[in-house]
Parts: sequence; structure tokens; C-alpha cells
Amino acid sequence: MANHKSAKTRIKRNQRAAEFNASYLSKVRTFIKNVEKAVLGGNKEEAKARFVIAESALSKAAQKGIIKRLAASRKTSRLSARVKNM
Repeated sequence: MANHKSAKTRIKRNQRAAEFNASYLSKVRTFIKNVEKAVLGGNKEEAKARFVIAESALSKAAQKGIIKRLAASRKTSRLSARVKNM
């Protein structure tokens, strides 16, 4: 366990950040699943609308460092291809 006050504070802050990151990542995954459901359902307009939301969330997660920039780009690209090929 930490011996200094600053170290104890840092532990608490890291825990809060980890909780936030896990929560946001879960939300991003849900947005991705929503796009995939719309694609499988064959509803192109709904897929496009949900793709915009998912793309925004992925970009924001990459900016905040929740996921890596190239991972966000790859996921966005693959989702985009699936929506376009409907």
C-alpha cells in the first residue's frame, strides 16, 4: 500500500479513471453492436444513422486515450464498409 498522501490520492484517481474508461468503452461497444444489428436487419437508413453515432464515439474514445487511434480507425473503416455494402 502507498505510504505518501500523494500516492494514495493517485491510486484513487486511477481507480476513478479506470471506471470511467470501462464505462465509456462499454458504451462504444454498444454503439457498434447497434450498427451491426441494423446491418443484419437490412435497414440501411437506420444503419447509416447509427454509424454516425458510433463513429463519433470511436473518435472521442481515441482522443481521450480510451482506445488506440489506429484501433478506432480500423473499427470505423470496417463498420463503414459493412454499411456501404448493404
